[in-house]
Amino acid sequence: MLNKRNNKTFAKSILRAVKELDFRDFVHFNDNDMFRSFYLKDYLKPKISIYYSRDFMLAVDYWKKHGTALEPQLIAKSDICVANSTYLADYCKKYNKHSYYVGQGCDLEIFLNGINASEPQDMKLISKPRIGYVGALQILRLDLGLMHYIAVHRPDWNIILVGPEDNEFRESNLHKLPNVIFTGSRSIDELPAYINSFDVCINPQLLNEVTIGNYPRKIDEYLAVGKPVVATKTDAMSVFSEHVYLGKTNEDYVKLIEQALKENSVARTEARRVFAGMHTWENSVAEIYSAISKSV
Repeated sequence: MLNKRNNKTFAKSILRAVKELDFRDFVHFNDNDMFRSFYLKDYLKPKISIYYSRDFMLAVDYWKKHGTALEPQLIAKSDICVANSTYLADYCKKYNKHSYYVGQGCDLEIFLNGINASEPQDMKLISKPRIGYVGALQILRLDLGLMHYIAVHRPDWNIILVGPEDNEFRESNLHKLPNVIFTGSRSIDELPAYINSFDVCINPQLLNEVTIGNYPRKIDEYLAVGKPVVATKTDAMSVFSEHVYLGKTNEDYVKLIEQALKENSVARTEARRVFAGMHTWENSVAEIYSAISKSV
C-alpha cells in the first residue's frame, strides 16, 4: 500500500515534467527498478512500457525480500522486456513472451586504442607469459581456489591481478605465491596498458546467482585490446564463444590458457577487436528499437 502511494507521488512528478515538455506518446523505460516503478505503467499510461533487465537483482538481499514476488508480476505486465544477456532474456521470457536480448553498450574507445599502449613500469621486470585479470577482486564474484590452482600448477606463469581487494583476497594464500602479483587499484586510463602487457586475460568467475546472468563487459575490454581470453562458461558467455575460450573446471583453465598462448596470431587479434567494437550503445539502442517495433 505504501509502495503504491510512493509510485503515485513519483508518477505525478513525472507527469508534471511530461506536460511541461509537451511530450506525446512517450515511452516508459524502467531500468531494473521493480519497486518505485511497479505501478508506473498504470499511472503514467505511456505509449509503451519497457522493463530493462541488466542484472539478476533477486540475488541481492535488498531486492530479494519483496522482489521475488514483484519482479515477475512487473515483467508480465510490461509491454515488452529487454535484457543485456541471453540468460536474463530467457528469465524474462518465462513471464512475458515479448522479451528480447539487446546486447550491452560499452565505451571501448580507450581500450581499442590500448593496443598501442606502452608497457607499465611495474610490468617490465615481470617475465612472460603473463596471465592477467583486471577488475575488483571480490570473493563473491571470483573463484579464489581456481586462481590458486592455476598459479600452483603452472609456476612458470606469472598471474597479474589488477584491482582493489576485499578482505578475503587480502588474507588469502595467493599473497604467499611468488608468481602471483597484486598491483592494487589503477585508474581506468591505465587499464588498457596493463591489459596490453598480458599474454592471456582471464575472468575466473564463480557461478552463483549474482554472476550467472551478468553481461561481462570486462570481456569486451580484453577483446578490444585484442587479447586472448579464457573465461568461465555461462549462458551469458555464449555470445562470446567464437572469440573466447570457455571452461568450467580448474583443469579446463590450465589447458585453455596453454591453447590460447599457442594459437594467438595477428588475424585472431584483429578479429577480437572487430567483434568487441560491435558492442556499442548505438547498436544496443538499435536492438531496443527493433524490439519495440515487433511489439507495437
